[in-house]
Amino acid sequence: MYTFGPIAAAVAAASTAFSAITALLAPLFGGAAAAAAVIALTVLVRLAVLPLSRAQVRAEKQRARLAPRIRELQRKHGENPQRLAEEQQRIYAEEGTSPLAGCLPMLAQTPVFLVLYGLFISPEVSGGPNGLLEHTLGPVPLGSTLTDALAAGPGAAAVFAVLIAAVAAAAWASRRWLALPAMRQNGPGVDGAGQGGAPALPGMGLMTYLPFMTVAAAAVVPLAAGLYLATSTAWAVGERLLLRRLVTA
Repeated sequence: MYTFGPIAAAVAAASTAFSAITALLAPLFGGAAAAAAVIALTVLVRLAVLPLSRAQVRAEKQRARLAPRIRELQRKHGENPQRLAEEQQRIYAEEGTSPLAGCLPMLAQTPVFLVLYGLFISPEVSGGPNGLLEHTLGPVPLGSTLTDALAAGPGAAAVFAVLIAAVAAAAWASRRWLALPAMRQNGPGVDGAGQGGAPALPGMGLMTYLPFMTVAAAAVVPLAAGLYLATSTAWAVGERLLLRRLVTA
């Protein structure tokens, strides 16, 4: 499917690595070895980006500490967006952080997710048939989408239902437990403002609901990519809760 050199090369390399991991896990997981390989790959990627996750938690605590100052600026310069942006940038620069620092782990994983997505929608890899498409999780091929599963019958649809429910649960946990009180300010109100009319921090509206975008993605990507999303989202919740205890601002 992919003819562009670097992308085709990345998919081919991923196919070789994924096949090796699947063969390694086959004695333990049998027919579900490929699904277990997706989970193992996800864990390896999350461990590789652990330094970025630590930086994310440190930046998060710094932004929470700065929240009162940022809200004061918003009240003072709310009618002058340019001045407000300049003052916010100055404060963040002084503290060595950024409102977007929390995106680093997600951005670092994006190429892996895209390659995995491509791997399970490509009918051919390295000039030959893509054998990975024959692997299944229960009755569902790892390359199937929710639409395919619904057409295949209740058993296949149930696999996707469990997967999407797992992603939704992890997204809910992220929304419920990972928003620091100083940054949440008792939850969003109208137009992203906190209760009592106080404005929320810049970018917090999108970041707050970003986990639920993962649920929508899991409903349209191949099953293998959905497994990656479910594992990564659940890992992120546990990892963040642990790092908050260990990392200081």
